[in-house]
Amino acid sequence: MTFRGTLLFAGGVLASLGLGWIAFPHAIYTSRQQPVEFSHKIHTGSAGMQCEDCHALREDGSYVGIPPLEQCAGCHTEPTGQTAAEKNFIEKYVTPNREPPWLVNARQPENVWFSHTPHVRLAKLTCARCHGDQGTLDKPRVYQEDRISGYSRDIWGKPVANVKGPTQTGMKMDDCIECHRAAGLEHSCLDCHK
Repeated sequence: MTFRGTLLFAGGVLASLGLGWIAFPHAIYTSRQQPVEFSHKIHTGSAGMQCEDCHALREDGSYVGIPPLEQCAGCHTEPTGQTAAEKNFIEKYVTPNREPPWLVNARQPENVWFSHTPHVRLAKLTCARCHGDQGTLDKPRVYQEDRISGYSRDIWGKPVANVKGPTQTGMKMDDCIECHRAAGLEHSCLDCHK
């Protein structure tokens, strides 16, 4: 093989890797917008709310889920601000009493049992530790779903090149293991996988 041939081969390999690096996430993940342009920033900022005001825990420590429409309607039967997003939310969901079809970034696989209680109440972890900077976002992140598994990109697999980006928030199994090991906690697989 000549030097020119080697150079062309190396260039082709690098171009293929680069293209795959960019194209693969677009091929495996589908992206969708949330049904409502919800601002955590307004609620946690000027409204002075805390995560727990809307995102409650059951007695057993499991997460209740996204707040039901009736909880939002307590404040939003009439617009409290001037945004088009809030007016749209009231017209499209509150007035007809229709739950928004939220896309859940944190939905775990069926074989995973996770309790917030030991993490939030005992270990005193902040919500941002695992869920990222949700409380500072002015609009929801684009929901990315793995076309194969059907789960959110937030909980599925390592990011490309193992470099965490803005959507890599700490809800992957590797993140849990890393945090537990740093805290000196080793558990059985059956503690989380049922």
